Order: sequence, then C-alpha cells, then structure tokens
Amino acid sequence: MHAVILAGGKGVRLRPYTTALPKPLVPIGDRHAILEIVLRQLASAGFTSCTLAIGHLGQIIRAYVGNGSRWGMEVDYSTEESPLGTIGPLLTMRDRLPESFLVMNGDVLTDLDYADLLRCHTGGDAPLTIATYCRQVHIDFGVLTTESGKVVGFSEKPSLDCRVSMGVYGLSRTTLENYTPGLPLGFDELILDLLRTPTPPAAYEFDGYWLDIGRPDDYDRANAEFTTHQSLLLKGA
Repeated sequence: MHAVILAGGKGVRLRPYTTALPKPLVPIGDRHAILEIVLRQLASAGFTSCTLAIGHLGQIIRAYVGNGSRWGMEVDYSTEESPLGTIGPLLTMRDRLPESFLVMNGDVLTDLDYADLLRCHTGGDAPLTIATYCRQVHIDFGVLTTESGKVVGFSEKPSLDCRVSMGVYGLSRTTLENYTPGLPLGFDELILDLLRTPTPPAAYEFDGYWLDIGRPDDYDRANAEFTTHQSLLLKGA
C-alpha cells in the first residue's frame, strides 16, 4: 500500500512555531514530531511506501525523514516549486502512483485505520473516499428561520453537528486524469467537479480521535493530550 503525505504548506496559521520548522516537524510531546507519528502509524498499518510532497522548508523534512528506512518504508519525494493547492502536487507525480492510494495532510493526529480506509476505497466504485468526522459547531447568535419576509422559527445560540473532512482520503489515479500537471488544483475544486458526475465521492465515517493541528490552540491541545493519547496513537507502532 502506498501513501502520499502533503507536507509542502507554509503553516502560516501556526506561526511562530513554523517560522523555522515546517509544520509536519513541530514536536508533539517530548520525543515525537507529527510526521514521525504519522509515518510510524502508516508502517504499522502495512503501508510499505510513501511519497512526501514537500515545498516550504522541504530540505529539513528530507533531512529528517531520509529514505524512510527507520520506519521500514520506502520514502521518495515530490518538490513543489510554486503553490499548487491541496491536490495539485498529486498531478506532478501522477504517472508514478499506483491505481489506488492514500492521501493525507501532514498535520493530522488521529487513530484512524488508514489501511481500512484504503481497502474500502479500493473495494468500491467511488473516485474519491473521504474520511469524515462529526464536529459540533456552536453559533453565538440567535438563529432565525425566515420565509417570505416573516420569522417562522427561532433558536438561541444553537449547536450544529456537521460532517467535516479529516484531511485523509482514498483516491484513484484515474480521478486525476482530466487535470493538467503544473496547474493549481484544490480539494474543494475536485469535490465540486466530482459532485457533477454520476459517481460522487464516498464518505468513510469515523468517530475516534482526530485533531487537525492548524492553529496555535490546536497545537497546544495536541501537546496537552498527547500523554494520555500516546498509547492510542502509537498502538502497534
């Protein structure tokens, strides 16, 4: 099984932590970087190879990870010379990818079963399978329901349950065939394009542990929770 880890972003929202370090290498706990945790998880799940899509401070990631042998994996690299969006880096490596593979952001902490997600994608007919998580969104206002200029409903500061993308996907190489390598392509654009086809993306629902480390408060939470979640995140790794 093959995985692609998207690790080329500048991590602007996580500054100042990412001023000198690429976001996937910011430390979690006393001993581990985010990317190390992810690679250990992938190897434990049976993934034997991985491509790291790097850009900002990519030389540091390359120096840290090397060829992946310390995790028993074969790691190669794809360098993003200019911003290509979330999916764009995949187009430049399309010809050397297997028919079905895992794609994930390099800043995700989760105990998701990556191998099962990829098996479900491979066994289905969807062009893309998205790992989803139920996130509760709190609205700090009174929400009105209106019809024809009249208020017909009211809810005071409600909480809404939303299914969000976890930043982990099963993807088929053929899904990328109609896009041009070297041009930017975002995940949002790919989703909207696929929703216009007869075969839409599939959802892989997950209710375990998931944390997207996108902002300083997420990073602080990750460090605060890692001690209690370490055995969960690194089980078998």
